Amino acid sequence: MGKQKVPDLYRAPFPLYSIKVDPNTGLVITAGGGGASKTGIKNAVHFLDLQLVGEHQYSASLLHSHDTDTRANMNLAIGNGVMAAGQDGTCCLMKFKHCTQKEGGKAAKDGNSVQQGNTRRRAGKGDRGGEDGAAASGDMSDMKDETAHISVSGLAELQSDLNPQDPLQKVVRFSPDLSLLLTGGTDGYVRVWEFPSLKKKFDFKVHEGEVEDLDMSPGNKHLVTVGRDFACSVWSGNQLAMSLKWNETMPQIADKTYRYMACRFGKIEDQKDALRLYTVQIPHKRDRKPPPCYLTKWDGKSFLPMLTAPCGAEVISSMAVSDSGTFLGLGTVTGSVAIYIAFSLQKLYYVQESHGIVVTDLAFLPDSLKGRNIKGNNETAMLSVAVDSRCQMHAVLNRRSFPVWLVLFFCGLMVVGIVLLLQYLFPGFI
Repeated sequence: MGKQKVPDLYRAPFPLYSIKVDPNTGLVITAGGGGASKTGIKNAVHFLDLQLVGEHQYSASLLHSHDTDTRANMNLAIGNGVMAAGQDGTCCLMKFKHCTQKEGGKAAKDGNSVQQGNTRRRAGKGDRGGEDGAAASGDMSDMKDETAHISVSGLAELQSDLNPQDPLQKVVRFSPDLSLLLTGGTDGYVRVWEFPSLKKKFDFKVHEGEVEDLDMSPGNKHLVTVGRDFACSVWSGNQLAMSLKWNETMPQIADKTYRYMACRFGKIEDQKDALRLYTVQIPHKRDRKPPPCYLTKWDGKSFLPMLTAPCGAEVISSMAVSDSGTFLGLGTVTGSVAIYIAFSLQKLYYVQESHGIVVTDLAFLPDSLKGRNIKGNNETAMLSVAVDSRCQMHAVLNRRSFPVWLVLFFCGLMVVGIVLLLQYLFPGFI
């Protein structure tokens, strides 16, 4: 699949930097903004209702817009009704609830949340996001009580980056069991808080320079971080366990010609205790003839490299792994989107320059009940967002396969046919 037009699922009035799908409600949550500059571009978190139209097509409608004043939302993590958003050098935690109109009316009394519908909206300071959704939907005075509403309220703000020059949180993640909140920023530190108490557990330096990405294994046993200092490190608690060397089996690639860009743990279907780690390596310098980027699959327990494969000359900007661990998603700085098979690192789906500019985040539809209901006749489906303000859906149709009994039946027919042919050509053969 090459260069083609992918229809926009949704277009926001501001650049989009992050997208997540809440596995409990099926809500699509996307965030971004124009920052503190006085250009008129707002900063907000949008809640979208995703619907399957027919067998393969999708539509999304805006349920709620939560304004975040002068701070753009650069990264986002979702966990059990709480979202953690990176805003400059701060991690802002907000609680959201998908409720009926009657429940929404009660939540409005708190003064920190906004609802849409015929209930009176009451917003806290800087919380004007509901205006857009209400305006887009017109007069809602005749809505029924079962209409969906979103309420958002602030929980806490954590100082997640202490860079004296330009503090910026680069990544935020909940641990798989939702007991920890982890952040990384431009100061090279990882900060870990217990959740939901928000008591700080660790605060330690992991890289010289910016932390590009981090992820934690199931059971919170290992933390993997990647930075702009060419390092990919495995940590046990706040102690360094080992440093990974992806090019040890590729002597033709010199050290420090590539740097790590992303890391993700992934499951293995039908293997409960097995685990894989996936990393992306991109060229450190841009050349007139760009070299390929690489995907590496590691054993998630021994951290030995299992397979490395090139993934095109377009520089990778974002990465995602499906819940089942079957698929990998990649976005590029030129706007292209690809889906790979995790087992073989083979490209399954590719759209060149699907977005007009850098793809900032990707999210597969979850394997939860809600996710399966909206997958339709697709093997997998992945959302992408970019600085061009567009949100798109990339679906892979179910590949046709024959049941085992049918294959065995045809094999039996072939054997009988061969025997009859031999008897005809060589009488008395059997």
